[in-house]
Amino acid sequence: MKTRSPLINVMTKAAFKAARGLKRDFGEVENLQVSRKGPADFVSAADLNAEKALREELARARPDFGFLMEESGASEGRDPRRRWVVDPLDGTTNFLHGLPHWAISIAVEENNAIIAALVYDPIKDELFTAERGQGCFLNDRRLRVSSRRNLADAIFATGIPFKGLDGHDGFLTELKGVMAVSAGVRRWGTASLDLAYIAAGRYDGFWERGLHPWDFAAGILLVREAGGMVSELNGKDIRLDSPSILASNNALHSDLQRILIGKGTPGAAPARRSA
Repeated sequence: MKTRSPLINVMTKAAFKAARGLKRDFGEVENLQVSRKGPADFVSAADLNAEKALREELARARPDFGFLMEESGASEGRDPRRRWVVDPLDGTTNFLHGLPHWAISIAVEENNAIIAALVYDPIKDELFTAERGQGCFLNDRRLRVSSRRNLADAIFATGIPFKGLDGHDGFLTELKGVMAVSAGVRRWGTASLDLAYIAAGRYDGFWERGLHPWDFAAGILLVREAGGMVSELNGKDIRLDSPSILASNNALHSDLQRILIGKGTPGAAPARRSA
């Protein structure tokens, strides 16, 4: 069994503590107190309680780190180089509808780079972790992205814009392009798990626009440490303030990118590969 680092142990302990409350609330989802933040975007007592539990546990273990959290925003710590990037409940809409597909996401940002990541699915008890240069793991089992090289054999994941968001027509164009060349597209509504599933080889690629940093911070490192590629849709380096994300295995990244940005079908130009 892989020995977890002290940092991953801290993150795991915090995630498990928050998960206990979330699983209890999930069992009584119809009784949750819910307030509306915006169109089709909800925040519940479960989000807030989980964020509080995570903040307390992480701050106790690393008191100098700052925070970037979905509900409470950014706060600088005594160490300006490091901060936690946390989504206490990714997949809130799934949660509130009783759909068992949601996760806790925790990342450590150091000098503007993600150096440690955790995505935990409490319902399936799947713990995805990674540290820079140390590989990606699911419950201590080493992960690798898929080895599929043909779009026709590949399954991709995405997020669909909903009420109150722009880009519906543009998304439909992207979707049409991917539908025409792939084995299928999935939309499960939890970006952190979409990225974790790429790291596990379950999906072959993922794209979405308009995500927040806490939605994908941990997932970036999971994919990279599993041997995959992550960029913006236009191919630029991904940042926490990037407007879009494209993640996949190395073999499919360029072909998928060409389709999504409307540059034609695979084979129209030499594919760009990562070292």
